[in-house]
Amino acid sequence: MLVDRRRDELVRRAGQAEDPAQVFDIASTRLRRLVPFDAAVWSVTDPATGLPTGPTRIDDLDGMTAAQCSEHWRNEFVHDDVNTFVDLARARRPAGTLLAASDDPERSPRYRTVLRPLGYGDEMRAVLRTEGNPWGLLTLFRHEGQPAFTAPEIALVAGLSAPLADALRAHARPTETVPVPLPDRRGVLVFDTGGDLQAADDQARAWLAELPLDRTLPSDLGVDVPLWLVATVFRAGAAAYGRGDGIARARIRSRRGRWLMCHASCLGRPGGPRTIVVVLEPASPAEIAPLVIDAYGLTDREREITALIARGANTTEIADTLYLSPHTVRGYVKAIFTKVEVSSRGELVAKLFADTYEPQYHRMITRVRVG
Repeated sequence: MLVDRRRDELVRRAGQAEDPAQVFDIASTRLRRLVPFDAAVWSVTDPATGLPTGPTRIDDLDGMTAAQCSEHWRNEFVHDDVNTFVDLARARRPAGTLLAASDDPERSPRYRTVLRPLGYGDEMRAVLRTEGNPWGLLTLFRHEGQPAFTAPEIALVAGLSAPLADALRAHARPTETVPVPLPDRRGVLVFDTGGDLQAADDQARAWLAELPLDRTLPSDLGVDVPLWLVATVFRAGAAAYGRGDGIARARIRSRRGRWLMCHASCLGRPGGPRTIVVVLEPASPAEIAPLVIDAYGLTDREREITALIARGANTTEIADTLYLSPHTVRGYVKAIFTKVEVSSRGELVAKLFADTYEPQYHRMITRVRVG
């Protein structure tokens, strides 16, 4: 069938893309032939949090104001709505449409505040996930008066979730680029519960300048705030509305190859004024490790064995720790080497950890002279 051939060609070409932006370029162009849409938004996400932290592609979505962008992410964490990305990430089928999920779209805050004002009548959302982890988000829009997305179209997009997530995951692996040394100090930003930036120190401004060029919102302080950061703020700020624990985290890779951690905390007494304090700082090895390992598609057992190899355990010690036979351990190690494209334990540790952590490790050394 023509549809099957076009789908397979989309997956093949996306898998050959050189970076996430090209994945989106290929997928969006070819998906439009399979599932017609009037506008689309594609985003890379942190697989640990599901928050958008990487390149975003927006197709033909004209007229959306900064306030509507802000409200869009507020809906995700503050208001009850259908097909939230959090729900789709856990759903059996990682794709769904507004009209299929709700008899009355007016009951959807997202429809009332974003879709209807922009002239859209239906929306399809999908989480691009593989092995349970979300690596990207997709939203397709159709104008008011256009036919609603159909069940076969939803099924087709849902079927693209895993292969497109695999294509994005491949680009989360460490690169050969040596990160340029940057100051290790924390940067602090302060937001109100409406997502407006109230204060930012010099280090926070410096870190923001190092982040990938992406969709941003302006602020009264003259600082452009990335949309993924606004989403993180709203996730933490949801505590002010009785939702969540008031803490949100995200990881983001700078344009110079450095992994940063974003910690957002909602502060203040319930019922009183609340603020969200955001800390940007270099990620520790423990915070990066799950992302780096997962980028190679290692299973839970392979991750356990990789962690033990990194700590210097031999085959017998790994077998004793995990209650496996040495023969089984050797089989797992061989599979790990194949996935990570190495031929020795030393190469494995170097590729997964040293390439990513060594620059930071040297900055963490304190030299003491005794006597």
